[in-house]
Amino acid sequence: MISLITARDAAHLVKDGDILTVGGNGGTGVPESLLVALEQRFRETEKPAGLTLFHVTGVGAATEQGLCRLAYPGLVSCVYGGNFGLQIPFMKLIRENRIQGYNFPQGVMAQLCRAMAGKQPGVLTHVGLHTYMDPRQEGGRMNESTTGERIRLMEIDGREYLLYQAPTPNIAFLRGTSADEDGYISMEHEATTREDLSLAQAVHNAGGIVVCQVKRLVRRGTQHPQMVKIPGFLIDHVVLEPEQKQTYTTQYDPSRCGEVRVPISTLRPDPLTLRRVIARRAALELHTGDVVNLGVGISAMIPNVAAEEGIDEQITLTVESGVVGGVPGYAREFGTAYNPRAILDQPYQFDFYDGGGLDCAFLSFAEVDAHGNVNVTRFGDRYDGSGGFINITQGAKRLVFSGSLTGGSLDAQVEDGRLLIRREGQLKKFVPEVGQISFNGKLARERGQDVLFISERAVFRLDADGLILTEIAPGVDLRKDVLDQMAFEPRVSPDLKLMDARLFRDGPMGLSRNAAAPEPTQELTHV
Repeated sequence: MISLITARDAAHLVKDGDILTVGGNGGTGVPESLLVALEQRFRETEKPAGLTLFHVTGVGAATEQGLCRLAYPGLVSCVYGGNFGLQIPFMKLIRENRIQGYNFPQGVMAQLCRAMAGKQPGVLTHVGLHTYMDPRQEGGRMNESTTGERIRLMEIDGREYLLYQAPTPNIAFLRGTSADEDGYISMEHEATTREDLSLAQAVHNAGGIVVCQVKRLVRRGTQHPQMVKIPGFLIDHVVLEPEQKQTYTTQYDPSRCGEVRVPISTLRPDPLTLRRVIARRAALELHTGDVVNLGVGISAMIPNVAAEEGIDEQITLTVESGVVGGVPGYAREFGTAYNPRAILDQPYQFDFYDGGGLDCAFLSFAEVDAHGNVNVTRFGDRYDGSGGFINITQGAKRLVFSGSLTGGSLDAQVEDGRLLIRREGQLKKFVPEVGQISFNGKLARERGQDVLFISERAVFRLDADGLILTEIAPGVDLRKDVLDQMAFEPRVSPDLKLMDARLFRDGPMGLSRNAAAPEPTQELTHV
C-alpha cells in the first residue's frame, strides 16, 4: 500500500550530509511543495546541513522558486548541476566560493542517472572534449574551492574520451501526475518526463529514499500502463499536492502534454523587435525535413516565427528536455511545446543528439572570438554552466548562433525596413579571446560542421581561417556600426550582401514552400 505523507514529513527525511537529487526541468516537473518544506525546515532549525545536491539542469525561475529555495551555504555544501541560469542565488554562492560546484553537460547529467541506476562507473563520452569540461582546461570545476577531479581523460583505440563521475544520490524528490494505491506514478499531465525513472532506480538501488509529489490519487490498476513512468516498488513515499502547476506560469494546458491539439493560429506573432529580427534571420536557415534543436534565449523565439510562416509541420523542432515536434515554448515555458508529437525521457533525446542526429541546432552566444570559439557559460558575474549546449554543439551538422552584436544599454529599432541604432551597447561581445570555451571553433572546423553567427546587424560564417563577415543590415554603416564595435577585425567577404529585407518588415516572410529560400539579396550601394 501507498505511504502517504506530508511535504513537511518528507523534508524531515533528509539527513545531514545526504546526497539529494531533485527532479524537474526548468519550470516543469518540479516537486515545489517538497522544496518549500525543506527550505522552511532549514530556516527554522538550520537542519539538514552539508547536503550534496544533484540536479540535471536548471530548476527554478531565475531568482525564485525551485532550487533557488535551497541556496543556503549551511544547507548545501556541494552541487552537481547541468545549468544554473535558473538558479541565480546558487551562482552567487559558487562565485563567492561558499560552496563547491561541478558543472557537467546536461546530457551527461541525464545519462549519469542511468549509469547510477545500473551501478556503472560513470559516463564515457566524446562530449566536452576541448571545452572547459576537459581536465586539460577546467575539468567542469566552477570555482577555486572545488578541487576534486570528477572528469578523467581517457584514450581508447587511439581516440580520446572523457569519463564523468558523480556520487550516487541517497534521497530523491520527484514529481508525477497520479499515484495509485500501490504507488505507481503516471505522468499524463506532465509536459516532460525527464529522467525521473532513472533517478528513482538509482536511489532505490543505493538503498535510499524516493519521495514523489503528485496532484491526485487513483484506484489501483486504473492508470494506463503506458502512462506509468515509475513502478510503485521504487516509491517509498507519496506527497499529495492538488494545486501543483504544470509549469511556473501555467496551471494546466492540455496541449502541452498531448491531451488535445490546439490550432497554431491561436499563437500570436511576437512584436518586431531586435530579437525577433535575429530569430527571423535564423529561421532562414531552416530546411524542409530538418530535425532541429532550439536553445534558450533568442533561439527559443524561432518556433513563433515558424508558426507565423506556416512551416512548423515541414520541420521537426525538438528541445533537449525530450519534447519532439509541435511548437516549443520559451521563457518560463521553455522545455515544453504546444502539440508535441512525442515526449521522450531526456536521456534518450541526448543519445540522439550525441550521436550526430541533429540536422541543425540554434543556440545563443555571450562571447565570440576570431577563431569561432563561443562562451555562453561564464561571463561577468554569471556562472550559468553549459546546460545542453556542449552536447548539442558537438553533435549537430549545422550550427546557428544568435545574439546581439553588442550588449549593455543597446538601443536600436526597426523602422521603415531598416535598422536604426540610437545608442550603442557598451559591451563588446566579439572579443579577442573568450573567457571560457563552451564551443571550440577549431574542433568544429575539423569535424566539418557548418557554423553561422547571426546578430541584428551582421552575419558571420566560420570558415577554415576563422570568422568572415557575409551580411550586414540595411541602414547600418559597415565601419562605425559593425567593425568598430568588435574587439578584433574580422575578414570581410568580397561578396558582402545586405541582410534579407523581409526581416525588417512586419508580416509573414513567405517561407511556407521552402524555409531556406531567401528573397533575392540586395546589392550593397554604400556602407
